[in-house]
Amino acid sequence: MPIQFLGILIQKKIYGGLFSEDKCWYRCKVLKIISDEKCLVRYIDYGNTEILNRSDIVEIPLDLQFSSVAKKYRLWGLQIPSGQEVTQFDQGRTFLGSLIFEKEIKMRIKATYQDGTVIAQAEYGSVDIGEEVAKKGFAEKCKLTSSTNTCEEKKSDPGQLVLRNLKSPIPSWGHRSNQSAFTRPKGRLSGRMTLDLKNENDAGNHVTFPKENLAVGDFNLGSNVSLAKIKQDQKLIEENERLKTEKEVLLESYKVLESKVEQTAQELQQEKATTMDLTKHLESILKTHVGTRMENLAAKVEILKEIRRVNISVRFGNDLSDAMQVLDEECFTTPASLPELERIWAEYSLAQENIQTCENVSEGNILIAKRNEVQQKLNMAVEVFILEVDELPLNKRLKTLQDLSTSLEAVYGQAKEGTNSEETLKKFYDWKCDKREEFTNVRSETEVSLQRLVAWFQNTVKAFDLSVEESRTSEDTISSLDEILEKTESSVCKELEISLVEQGDADKEIILNTYSQVLQKIRSEERLIAAIQSKYEDSIEFKKQIIECLNKNPNVDHLLSIKKTLKNLKARLRWKLVEKNNLEESDDYDGSEIEKIKQEIAQLRNSVFQEIYREREEYEKLNSLVQKWFPELPLLYPEIGLLKYMNSGGLLTMSLERDLLDAEPMKELSSKRPLVCSEVNGQIILLKGYSVDVDTEARVIQRAAAYHRAWRKAKEESGLLPLIFLFLCKSDPMAYLMVPYYPRANLSAVQASVPLTSEEALKVMKGVAQGLHTLHKADIIHGSLHQNNVFALNREQGIVGDFDFTKSVSQRASVNMVIGDLSLISPELKMGKPASPSSDLYAYGCLLLWLSVQNQKFETNEDGIPKVDQFHLDHNVKSLLYSLIYCRSSMTAEQVLNAECFLVPKGKSTPNPEKDTEYTQYKEKEELKMENLDKYKEKTRNDEANSD
Repeated sequence: MPIQFLGILIQKKIYGGLFSEDKCWYRCKVLKIISDEKCLVRYIDYGNTEILNRSDIVEIPLDLQFSSVAKKYRLWGLQIPSGQEVTQFDQGRTFLGSLIFEKEIKMRIKATYQDGTVIAQAEYGSVDIGEEVAKKGFAEKCKLTSSTNTCEEKKSDPGQLVLRNLKSPIPSWGHRSNQSAFTRPKGRLSGRMTLDLKNENDAGNHVTFPKENLAVGDFNLGSNVSLAKIKQDQKLIEENERLKTEKEVLLESYKVLESKVEQTAQELQQEKATTMDLTKHLESILKTHVGTRMENLAAKVEILKEIRRVNISVRFGNDLSDAMQVLDEECFTTPASLPELERIWAEYSLAQENIQTCENVSEGNILIAKRNEVQQKLNMAVEVFILEVDELPLNKRLKTLQDLSTSLEAVYGQAKEGTNSEETLKKFYDWKCDKREEFTNVRSETEVSLQRLVAWFQNTVKAFDLSVEESRTSEDTISSLDEILEKTESSVCKELEISLVEQGDADKEIILNTYSQVLQKIRSEERLIAAIQSKYEDSIEFKKQIIECLNKNPNVDHLLSIKKTLKNLKARLRWKLVEKNNLEESDDYDGSEIEKIKQEIAQLRNSVFQEIYREREEYEKLNSLVQKWFPELPLLYPEIGLLKYMNSGGLLTMSLERDLLDAEPMKELSSKRPLVCSEVNGQIILLKGYSVDVDTEARVIQRAAAYHRAWRKAKEESGLLPLIFLFLCKSDPMAYLMVPYYPRANLSAVQASVPLTSEEALKVMKGVAQGLHTLHKADIIHGSLHQNNVFALNREQGIVGDFDFTKSVSQRASVNMVIGDLSLISPELKMGKPASPSSDLYAYGCLLLWLSVQNQKFETNEDGIPKVDQFHLDHNVKSLLYSLIYCRSSMTAEQVLNAECFLVPKGKSTPNPEKDTEYTQYKEKEELKMENLDKYKEKTRNDEANSD
């Protein structure tokens, strides 16, 4: 079958159409009209797979004439094929279905003409498709005429559609799955139809038309239309559009070029101004160029002179080289006699230890004899060593090393750790040689350049001196100036750069590594000298002691004499006490006689205590001899009780007894143990009695001795309550501890009478922190810190009181200690964990909080820990309280001492006259109370004596 094509003419331009081939209709888009009979079209869709092998763009004949039958059924620019194609009813049905997007429709055949044309009614549901097409203006209704050509008639339908001249897009073809929308005419103007045509996105589903409204006249495909006119109009339109586009592009290019020209003109103007300024500047510089250049060179030369005057040996490690030379040339070595001396001394120390651990006298004598033999050898070795060391300038060498290390540390700072390596020193020497050679070459070059410049100036003077007859040309004198100046400036700048510019990282690393090696050697030699000096001092002391004690034991007669005197004094004291009691009980009571006896008793007591203190001094001397030279003294003289004294840390005395003291019971303080108060050498003391057995006695002595040793290291600075004496009662299983008595000085009593101010509280608690630090440093846990055994002496010095030495740490910590509603027991103790320094610090923190907030109520959490946030406190104090109460695991007593609230100096507080007056009145009242108490006691004794 030949290809048939129907185009759609809109504004004299064919946009698209339908063509059929092999009984299939295809939609296409017209690209170009070749002639009146042919055009080029592009396929929009294909009807079968055979067409896929064809080119997209094909040339087909242009047929704008309809058959007479087809003219009756013009619809959407479609030519209904004649002949055998009409019998293809399904093809027409598919096309009509495409009008409603491929919906299933009902077809009723109305009539069939002789040429095969079928008149049919298409319905979709209740919608008559023909009626709807007519309503929209795409077809006209016509009556169905009877004809002899009709093969089959059916009931006439007044709604027959007659094709009209269409000016709308081609509809989607029947066999496509995606149907495109179409645009309907908006109305009529002068017999023409206006179509609103829109571009579609999918070229495969839609035919593209211009977006502007098109005025379309009635176009009868059967009319005689000149294709040449159409083509000519089309070409003019296309040419006009192309020219418009080119004009717009040219205008845009013109604007861009115009902007660039303006910008270039501005840049040229700026560049011109800059060039003119630079020219003026260069002209002004040129006038003074020579003078400025010479001035700058002279300034650099002055700097160079100053640098050369200053020692720059540090840059090249000359000071390290000098230090290594000092270390190598005058290095001290170990004295030849020192190894032998150390060997014999170790043998002597072993012999001393054997004697100290010996408990059998006969065996001890054998060990002492062996020790004496070694002692003789040691004495000879000591003499040789002393003679050798006397010839060595130890002090001078040590002073040299100290000065050397001080000077190096001032230059290089702290040395880093490193191993002694000869490779480091070799690397330093190689580096130093290279640097020195480079610097020497630069310096020589500078000197040569300056000499040339000086020679040039001398020649120049002659050239300008009119009195010199020798003629010189300007070329000979002046021509080489630029070269000489350039060379001189280069040389001077290079030397300045080497002298002033910081060294590189590699150079610094070499110098610092060498410095570390040098400092290690200095420290090593200093340690050697210190060891020699220490051994020298021990040797001198040994020699001095050995001269006095060689082949004889130390004298203990003085101690025995003191003990004898003490025994006599105690007997006399007891006799006087009995005599006083007898006089007081006699009928003829003589007050003057009793007063005389009391004075004698007081003198005897003072004498007894004086002898006890002398006895302690003698014990200390013997203890020192035992520790250093004569460990056999406790074994040889067990009767003097030296071993017990040593084990108690010098606290235990065997010469003091309870009945020798004029003690008054302290009933108000004796709730837990018997306490008595007395006076010794003008000091009020307190006797604490502990009930002990054999096992408890040893533990009490051990714990009290550990506490006393900790106190002895710092004494008044220890922050601890001192222990004066510890003695055992001979008649009763009691141990008595003598301590100073500070009446109403504990925190509980102070706060109940006149509370401490915030500044006083900080002073007191700093002393308490010092006491805890002293104990913890000695591995002692207090475990019983509370307001009754912390004392505020003179309201400014805080000390920690002792604890119950009969109890272990866990027993002391198990006692429930509270301040009002606030528990001093740490949370870990409540959980059953052992006491620790942390638990001591918790109690300390609670005491500090209690002193800081005075009488305010405490709020605690579920663990009983107080809430610090509720109180308005100093920032530093609150920070310390947080650390003590909430973060104790990371705190130590030493850190507490260094807390900001203790270190920051406080400004002078404003005097509080009312507070001072209140405190003074309180002190006077207490003194009056004590005086009245003494008078009452005296009167009671006299009344008892008179009644007897």
